Amino acid sequence: MEQYIVALSKYFIALCMAIYTYESFSVFRFREEKQRKGIYTRQVILLFFVHFSCFLTICIKTGDLQYLFFYAFQQLAVFTVLVLFDLFYPAVNRLVIHNMCMLLVIGFVILTRLDMRLAIRQFIIVLVSMAVAMAIPYFIHRLRELKNLSWLYALIGILPLGVVLVLGNTTYGSKLSYSIFGISFQPSEFIKIIFVFFIASALYKSTTLLQVAYVTAVAGIHVLLLAASRDLGSALIFFVVYVLMVFLATKNFWYLLLGIAGGCGASVIAYQLFRHVQVRVQAWKDPWSVIDGEGYQITQSLFSLGRGGLFGLGLFQGAPEDIPKVERDFIFSAVSEEMGLIVAICVIMVSLSCFIMFMNISMRLKDRFYQLAAFGMGVLYIFQVFLTIGGDTKFIPLTGVTLPLVSYGGSSIMTTLIMFSIIEGLYIIRQDEGAAHVKYKKKNKNTGAGKRAGDTENGEARGAGKAGIRTGESGEGEEPKGEIFRTESKVQKEEETP
Repeated sequence: MEQYIVALSKYFIALCMAIYTYESFSVFRFREEKQRKGIYTRQVILLFFVHFSCFLTICIKTGDLQYLFFYAFQQLAVFTVLVLFDLFYPAVNRLVIHNMCMLLVIGFVILTRLDMRLAIRQFIIVLVSMAVAMAIPYFIHRLRELKNLSWLYALIGILPLGVVLVLGNTTYGSKLSYSIFGISFQPSEFIKIIFVFFIASALYKSTTLLQVAYVTAVAGIHVLLLAASRDLGSALIFFVVYVLMVFLATKNFWYLLLGIAGGCGASVIAYQLFRHVQVRVQAWKDPWSVIDGEGYQITQSLFSLGRGGLFGLGLFQGAPEDIPKVERDFIFSAVSEEMGLIVAICVIMVSLSCFIMFMNISMRLKDRFYQLAAFGMGVLYIFQVFLTIGGDTKFIPLTGVTLPLVSYGGSSIMTTLIMFSIIEGLYIIRQDEGAAHVKYKKKNKNTGAGKRAGDTENGEARGAGKAGIRTGESGEGEEPKGEIFRTESKVQKEEETP
């Protein structure tokens, strides 16, 4: 009986994920949140089905009840997040919250299968991060001075990167993090958000050549510090965000073309300067020739992607642990092997629906600063997804970037949750803008109606007064023929005038 449950569960999980993904895009058929309530209810039910089915399979396969307790804590945490966001922020966008929870659940499931210790640590980090993120929409909504702090954003971004360059811990040849009181964190993850706010605050008022040059200089310092630390994956993300945000703010295609040309030139220089870039490019071009060395990770990732098929081998049925650092850089391959290609594609599509909603929020915001900020957050998120999945599938060379909300990583998970909460704050601002616009239109409509009514009454009074004068002039019982003729000629002339 247990074997049948395990065998059927992977089909049920794939089906639920497929329906959930379909609902994630069905949301866009409706403009208002109240029209989407039925979709959101189905999403929550499917989310709980997927979560329960995965952990039921894990418990059956391992026979260890500690997984059941871990599942209960996760379920309680997800339910609490959904309830608290709905309670504190009634105007919140529920698609973003539901997709965030679904991606977290997939991450918890696959990390539990790979390493229970890492899964518990990730869960604790998520709890702490969520407590911080829960307050973010309130401050985004209330603090309207955020748009006037460009110099502060520049300093907050540059100084920590300089500290990492000088004092950072070296990991695989790159200086990515430093430790305080035994806690290690990666500043570049948090500075991504600060960087987006810097560009938005610098360009929302002015896009003159001088202002763009100022933004370019500060962005260049960020990228050069990251390159000097050999954190080239983050440097690439910063550069792409900078180019696209400048293009959106200025609508100047020359800036976009110059950015593309500069990026290509920087890639060639990086290839010449850094040995590990040459190694990754070689592993990307022909991993089979270096399968025992530099190409081992990517070849094992490709084997893992190929073994899973559409519905996967089942949890604890594959061997994703054969991939070095699978919990960080190759989590997508692990999902594909054990949960199936359908679930893996659904993860991509759910991430894409988040990006589309980010862009939707950006386009409908009227304040230029918030519009640029939402756009930058969307680019930041989806480009990181692209780099991770592209590297895992050998579409592009590996960059060492984690898959947001799914991969293991404290700094990454906290940054992504904060970013999603910022988007929620911007969505609430958009709702306020919409309400203010409707109120303004109603006010104008009522004022206009009053004016028209007053004009009509005054016109009738004036007309009656003139008629009385004309009647009095013509005498009682006499027709004011001359006046009638003049009125008819005026009407005729107005009708003939095009």
